[in-house]
Amino acid sequence: MNSSIDFSEILTKTISTAKSAGSFIRQESKTFDRNKVEAKGLNDLVSYVDKEAEKIIVEKLKNILPEADFIAEEGTEGQSGKDFTWIIDPLDGTTNFIHGIPVFAVSIGLKYKEDIVLGVVYEINLDECFYASKGNGAFLNGQPIVVSKSETLSESLIVTGFPYSAFGKIDDYLAVLRSLMETCHGLRRMGSAATDLCYVACGRSEGFFEYDLKPYDVAAGVIILAEAGGKVSDFSGGDNYIFGKEILASNSHVHEEMLKEIQKVW
Repeated sequence: MNSSIDFSEILTKTISTAKSAGSFIRQESKTFDRNKVEAKGLNDLVSYVDKEAEKIIVEKLKNILPEADFIAEEGTEGQSGKDFTWIIDPLDGTTNFIHGIPVFAVSIGLKYKEDIVLGVVYEINLDECFYASKGNGAFLNGQPIVVSKSETLSESLIVTGFPYSAFGKIDDYLAVLRSLMETCHGLRRMGSAATDLCYVACGRSEGFFEYDLKPYDVAAGVIILAEAGGKVSDFSGGDNYIFGKEILASNSHVHEEMLKEIQKVW
C-alpha cells in the first residue's frame, strides 16, 4: 500500500462526503415525485436524486484524491489503469427510496490496486454511518463494531436480496431460501446490499448472500465487515466477490455452514 497516503484523513473526508450526499437525498425524499423515475433496464430504476447525489460525491472525492479513477452506478468514469479507484453507489436501495420505504444508503469504497482499503456506508434514515479502513477496525457513528458470536445457523438471522432481472437461476435461489428457512431462525430482505453487509458487521444479523450484484453494491460494505471480524467469499468459497456478481458474507462462525447450504444446489 502507498505509505505516503494518509488514509485516516481520507476516511474523515469520505464520511463527510457521504453525509453531504445523504443530506441531499433525505431532503429530496420528503417531496419526491415517483413520476420522475426512469428505467435503465428491467426493474432497474434511477431518478434525478441518484444522479445528483453522484455528482455531489464525485466532485468532493476528486478534491480528496485527484489521482483516483471512478466506478459509479450512474456512469461516472475516470481514466483506467490508476492505482486508486473510488467505487460508488450514490443511492443503494433506489427502489426503496422511490416507494418511501426507509432503507437506503450512500456507499463509497476505495480500491488500491487489487485491495479495498476504505469503505463508508451512510444509512440515511437512521442517520447511521458505518466506516472502516484497512487494519484499523470498523465503526458505527464513532463506536467500534464487531460481528455477532452466534456459531450455528439455527441461532442466526440471515439477510438476502431478491433478484429483480436475472431470473435464470431463480429455481436454485428459491431452493437455497427453502433450505435456509428450515435451518436458520429467520430470513430478511432489506433492499440495500450495502446496509445488509453493515448489519452483519455490527451483529444485527449473522449472514448475507445475494447474486447478480455490482461492485458498487458491495465494495464499501465488504471492508467494513472484514474489519469487524466477518468473512466474505463468493459462492465457491473464493475471493471473486467484488466483480464476480455473487457474495456470501457472514460473522465467520456460520460461513462454512451457509456455504454448504448454498452449494447443495448452486
